[in-house]
Amino acid sequence: MLRSYATKRLHFAGTRFYLDDEPFYLQGLSFFNALFNEAFNASAEARRERLATFKANGVTMLRVWCQWSLDSKRFPYADAHPEHTMFTPDGAVRDLYFDRLKALLLEADAMDMAIEIVLFSHECFEFPVAPFPLWAHERAAEEMADRLLPYRNAIVQIWNEHSADAAKLYEAVKRRDFLRIVANSPVRSDFRHLGTDEHNRLFDILTPHTNRTDDEYFRLAALQVQMLIAKYGKPVVDDEPARTGTLQFGGRPGTKPEHHIEQIRRVRAAGGYHVYHHDMFQLGYGAPTVPPSGIPDPSFSAYHAEVFRWLKENRRW
Repeated sequence: MLRSYATKRLHFAGTRFYLDDEPFYLQGLSFFNALFNEAFNASAEARRERLATFKANGVTMLRVWCQWSLDSKRFPYADAHPEHTMFTPDGAVRDLYFDRLKALLLEADAMDMAIEIVLFSHECFEFPVAPFPLWAHERAAEEMADRLLPYRNAIVQIWNEHSADAAKLYEAVKRRDFLRIVANSPVRSDFRHLGTDEHNRLFDILTPHTNRTDDEYFRLAALQVQMLIAKYGKPVVDDEPARTGTLQFGGRPGTKPEHHIEQIRRVRAAGGYHVYHHDMFQLGYGAPTVPPSGIPDPSFSAYHAEVFRWLKENRRW
């Protein structure tokens, strides 16, 4: 089939995703440091090998961040560094990291995978020592939309857990690329991170961070997804479900693999999609849950291996 773009096209109809003309079961994996991890970006072969491992374990989408210039004292994550950001302080896009993203999009496309690109994070709202102003956010969003035009296997997510000027930044992307799927992970609201009615009507798809604090979060999260689908009639991605219990970063003690598997199973049954969020980069190099490479590894820990085994055995494509 002849195309005027460089990759297959991720799109949706109703509450279902498609990649070109084929149904696409979006089963995501958090890999926030992907653009800044030297082992992952050592070569095209290194990226392809890792992508093949992810795909073999049931993953069809990676969620990656453009801002990893975190305060290492507050967020001692693997690969966090003041220079690890897609953007200059005035909102220009840095070629080095965009070239890595472009390579990732093309290599993912070859494996019928997609990428969720998180432009900005609340952890970097002060950028790096003074507020990153709206005009710089708008410039960054517009330039990213322009550069991403040929690459259709991507979702642009405005914020991770933030809502500042989200509508204006949505409009900035749409001005340059009306057909781009644009989402936002909203800041805490009356329904935790589910977003306001205005927010949920505006964005193309919904990517909430569902319940992770109540005793039966794995049941409540699926009910939240079910409610959003019924009310808004668009795809809903459970974008950061429960993890192993990194308490300082929103986790919960005592989580078990079967809890996470049950949440994924229930979200699927409700008609939603999901991103597997874990702790393979959140505690920094040397932590027992972080692989030496800083890259999510399905076989690194018994906990994660159990979840990946279920994902592998219960593929939906």
